[in-house]
Amino acid sequence: MTALASLASRTDVSHAEMANAIRFLVIDAVEQAKSGHPGMPMGMADVATVLFSRFLKFDPADPAWPDRDRFVLSAGHGSMLLYALLHLTGYEAMTLDQLKAFRQWGSTTPGHPEYGHTPGVETTTGPLGQGIATAVGMALAERLMNARFGDDLVDHFTYVIAGDGCLMEGLSHEAISLAGHLRLNRLIVLFDDNRISIDGATSLSCSDDQAARFKASGWNVCSIDGHDPQAITAAIRQAKTSDRPSLIACRTVIGFGAPNRQGSEKVHGAPLGADEAQKTRAALGWPYPVFEVPDPVLAEWREIGARGRDARRAWIERSRRTCNGERSPFHDALNRKLPCAYAEAMARLRERFATERPKLATRQASQQVIDVIAEALPNLLGGSADLTHSNLTLAKTQVPVRPESLNGSYIHYGIREHGMAAAMNGIALHGGFIPYGGTFLTFADYSRPAIRLAALMGIRVIHVMTHDSIGLGEDGPTHQPVEHLAALRAIPNLLVFRPADAVETAEAWDCALKSETAPSILCLSRQALPTFRDGATQVNQVALGAYVVIEPEGGRDVTLVASGSEVSIALEAAQMLAEDGIRAAVVSAPCFDLFRQQPRNYRARVLGAAPRVGVEAAVEGEWARWLGDDGEFIGMTGFGASAPAEILYREFAITPAAVAAAAKRVTRRSI
Repeated sequence: MTALASLASRTDVSHAEMANAIRFLVIDAVEQAKSGHPGMPMGMADVATVLFSRFLKFDPADPAWPDRDRFVLSAGHGSMLLYALLHLTGYEAMTLDQLKAFRQWGSTTPGHPEYGHTPGVETTTGPLGQGIATAVGMALAERLMNARFGDDLVDHFTYVIAGDGCLMEGLSHEAISLAGHLRLNRLIVLFDDNRISIDGATSLSCSDDQAARFKASGWNVCSIDGHDPQAITAAIRQAKTSDRPSLIACRTVIGFGAPNRQGSEKVHGAPLGADEAQKTRAALGWPYPVFEVPDPVLAEWREIGARGRDARRAWIERSRRTCNGERSPFHDALNRKLPCAYAEAMARLRERFATERPKLATRQASQQVIDVIAEALPNLLGGSADLTHSNLTLAKTQVPVRPESLNGSYIHYGIREHGMAAAMNGIALHGGFIPYGGTFLTFADYSRPAIRLAALMGIRVIHVMTHDSIGLGEDGPTHQPVEHLAALRAIPNLLVFRPADAVETAEAWDCALKSETAPSILCLSRQALPTFRDGATQVNQVALGAYVVIEPEGGRDVTLVASGSEVSIALEAAQMLAEDGIRAAVVSAPCFDLFRQQPRNYRARVLGAAPRVGVEAAVEGEWARWLGDDGEFIGMTGFGASAPAEILYREFAITPAAVAAAAKRVTRRSI
């Protein structure tokens, strides 16, 4: 008899007791914290009990086991549902003391689930819609890995609990459309259809037929009573056999069991209160003290947690038989480190750029980088939000991923920038691939919430964002990103690169690929730029954040600091100043984030003691920090306009002459 059959045959502990153990751990933790969201966990406890006890493949002894099922709590405000499950099933780090410390400093039970902070949490959730969209990336990664390595190594599901708020967010439309198109049949969404939002009934703001919406996107859909364990079991069992992603709409009562709060928005985001908590205990027949789970119930939950041990051990044995030797393509794919072949390929490319010194747009230089590294990195997974031929993100060797052919390495995400960014997060979290995706820099606004979460989680995701300034020209101010560099640089733990030539573009890619704990954005030009680096060097200068390109003999009178396409403007300005006897150093600053991490003495040496002029075809943002009180910034003070690039640079006074004039002003003021 299997462990699952054995569990199903036991009658000493009822389903209701199992589910109530979740409910009252939630109630007690929220009550003790005097903060939290008890309603959703109380309503979805029956669904979660069936999922974890009968279907979910996991092993608390190894939360990172590669072939585990993924469980994503998209409705992250109900975090105590997940924490209670982790505790009950025996995750070592999720002790009862941690539940008692819910939402407190230093605990592993923060207000919303956080990846990397709590073992067993697959992704950070809370911003609604992000969880379901990230799960699409996880499910996609599972299918792509399965196509490469087969069922013996990759054979798992991605389960999501999502609420009305997740499905109202526009991001969900992008995510479910992409999942339906790619027929991600290992994705199962359990929709907490309680019809309550913070303001009250969802009918106040939404009349959507969610089932019809998912069906229109190619999903398998069914509706059930979310408090009927038999119906839940049957629905999940049927979803696991579907050839499409599945939505199971679980009709539930928010705050189930609370006599005076259930079914109301009042139970969504506030403790029940001591009196209502006691009445709920009476209503559900739970006579036990606060935070107490009776031994038979806890033992049953722990048996569920232990059930995955055999499955994990069997997978380890299969992987040993399948993968001869310590290294194999499968283990290489899961390894976060870059192979030696990559380092050799990148070194050759950097040397070629430095020797040939081509004049080309940095988006074109990036395409040449991708062509080279795609051959050296089999687990590189590219894509674009319907801008492939503008972003230049498709390598010659890459094959598109299609619903009927999931063994490719390039994804056409469609016009779904936000969905792409969230899916890339899921791909990175799942493991097995290094994802990158392209769009225009101005559309970073669409992607920003997912970019922020990638930075918060500290995962390697690479965004290729081209058309990085007014230099894109005639498309005009709607497409010219003037404030985006400043906005993106404000996000902690996000590496924002704006390379100035082909060599810097290769080095920026190298930094992004080696960044295992931070996402990166490569901001690339549409217009051609000269390569100013006059020889290859073993040192990746971009990795320093900023470095000296020209150091005049005899000391500096002024320092010109620039990024991207404006470095060539600064170099021309330095020549003009030299003709007037003014000694100008030129500093390229491709990544302020990395420059900030350098030792103080290095930063001081690069910036120098002379007055400074900064130049970037964008708003000032944090430039003032690097220029000092006596410095001057040449850039944008408003939006752009529609005209050829050279006209725009002239009309907005971002020219060598304007930089030289500013340099003369600051040097005069310093005398």
